[in-house]
Amino acid sequence: MCEANAYLIEEDSESLVMESVDTVNPEDDGIRLTSIFGEQKFIKGIIYSLSLVEHKIFLKKK
Repeated sequence: MCEANAYLIEEDSESLVMESVDTVNPEDDGIRLTSIFGEQKFIKGIIYSLSLVEHKIFLKKK
């Protein structure tokens, strides 16, 4: 499988926001994450970086 885990970057730490992320959809004021299980989370922030080899999505609050 090719899903990724999403992390929120705050100062010098990162915290896991969602595992098994299937889709990342930008919206007007943030990012909507959807897992392979249909779970959804909305983060008021931006995509900070992606690590495709490590299957990680890094987000940062606006």
